[in-house]
Amino acid sequence: MSKDVSYINRPNRPLQIYAIFFLIFLYVPVLFLPLFSFNDSIYVKFPIEGFTLKWYGELMSREPVWAALMNSVKVGIATAVFSTTLGIFAAKAITRYRIPGKGPLVGFIMLPLVVPGIIFGVALLVLFSQMGVPLSLYTVTVGHIIICLPFSIATLLPRFEGFDQSVEEASADLGENGWWTFWRVTFPIVFPGILASLLLTFTVSFDEFIMAFFLTGTDPTLPMYIWGQLRFPQEFPSVLALSSMIIVASFIIVFVGQWINRDAAFGGVKGER
Repeated sequence: MSKDVSYINRPNRPLQIYAIFFLIFLYVPVLFLPLFSFNDSIYVKFPIEGFTLKWYGELMSREPVWAALMNSVKVGIATAVFSTTLGIFAAKAITRYRIPGKGPLVGFIMLPLVVPGIIFGVALLVLFSQMGVPLSLYTVTVGHIIICLPFSIATLLPRFEGFDQSVEEASADLGENGWWTFWRVTFPIVFPGILASLLLTFTVSFDEFIMAFFLTGTDPTLPMYIWGQLRFPQEFPSVLALSSMIIVASFIIVFVGQWINRDAAFGGVKGER
């Protein structure tokens, strides 16, 4: 018995080496963005010519940057609220009710996770064109909700599956209807998952480019603005500075969201014990 336990607790060296190389391959190229954003030259090359913060200073005086930033924030907030709201009802229905064809239905809802975004982008562009809907931030928001809804459901499902349903049944036995049971019992329990979903879907929407590329009108989102500036070499250092700020902000938001969700999950497990 002790031999089996020691074997299980033994570190897996090949897996550790694989994980290290995977992280290096995935994140080292991204780390070059902040590195070159402090370069004194407009050209991305080694050796770095000098350390400077002027590219960050230039961002402060660019009104188009802040207009595009506010557009992305508006779209991100709207996307997070709508996708999380839909995700709450979808996750509750999946975990609480017997639905005919639940498996295929859930697979269809989660389809945007595996289908290339360009397909959804072209399909929505054709649909809006046929319906006579002008491209704007509203059409971008619709596209982002389609992309973010699976992320919301995947985040919320463990929260709805992780608490005792007898609490809801007790509320119903005490005379509360389904609506007040949800707000007074279910909502506080799954709130960490809701908050994590809001943060994650906001980040996904904020960074999303393909849907915005097909569905943006005259008001560009921040990724679209960055893409447009890449045509001008003299603007590239400022784009690097802006991208570095986005990377840091996105990492913080995703980390906080995952930390809240994981901490709440562990707290629930400890409480059950």
